[in-house]
Amino acid sequence: MTILDGKKTSNDIKEEIADHVKSMVSKGERVPHLAAILVGSDGASMTYVNAKVKACKLVGFNSTLVELPEYTSEEDLLKKINELNTDDNIDGFIVQLPLPKQIDEQKVLMAVNPNKDVDGFHPTNVGKMALSLPTFLPATPYGILELLERYQVETSGKNVVVMGRSHIVGRPMSILMSQKRKAGDATVTVVHSRSKNLLEITKKADIIVAAIGISEFLTGDMVKDDVVIIDVGITRVPDATKKNGYRLAGDVHFESVSKKASYITPVPGGVGPMTIAMLLKNTLLAREKHII
Repeated sequence: MTILDGKKTSNDIKEEIADHVKSMVSKGERVPHLAAILVGSDGASMTYVNAKVKACKLVGFNSTLVELPEYTSEEDLLKKINELNTDDNIDGFIVQLPLPKQIDEQKVLMAVNPNKDVDGFHPTNVGKMALSLPTFLPATPYGILELLERYQVETSGKNVVVMGRSHIVGRPMSILMSQKRKAGDATVTVVHSRSKNLLEITKKADIIVAAIGISEFLTGDMVKDDVVIIDVGITRVPDATKKNGYRLAGDVHFESVSKKASYITPVPGGVGPMTIAMLLKNTLLAREKHII
């Protein structure tokens, strides 16, 4: 069994990006600039955004964090998005989700300039992705593809089961894995809360991408030998033995499933670090588009 080490792989990617940035600096070019909008003070969102800002500093990017209060109106947020859309010094930006309930998330995502949408959530970029056209890929699916490629996991002709149909992970993952690409050419099945005969489906899977948000849902008796497991989930599970009172768990029951798996991502340290690395890669792509 091989651990798909997202922490190590993401650090490798960051080093590659940092080298590229050094080359840009030596040529007198402006370095990439990523901005993030954070509305409110959600703990998890603050942690994610701070990690992204820290990663920018590490690779030599410029970064801007726009912090807005919880009571910010939709109109004010859209104004701020328009400012970033028209700022030539900003190559790409993200709006950290979730947003407060008074704001329509879809309207906000639609307002982002597709050429600066380094999250890959704008319908224009989703459409380009579906048509295999060059675009920003959503960071988490992009990170999964990169992990599979770098560990040379064979996907061509394999039965892939994607658990979950979210617009951020499940749906784009199912599209990308079925396309003609290095980590692709697979036969993909999407399962969700209404799927029947789940056990029958997962037991036939060569590769499973678990992204349903239910901690330790996928267990060893649901998979076959030598399965490849990509665990996207991360949940705080109460644990009295831990100093902080909880442990982090994925959507996969690691102890039982890892005994059967040929490759598996850990939680934490698997898909999570890859998401930030690919956000940086998208920002670099946005900067290169900007130069052109």
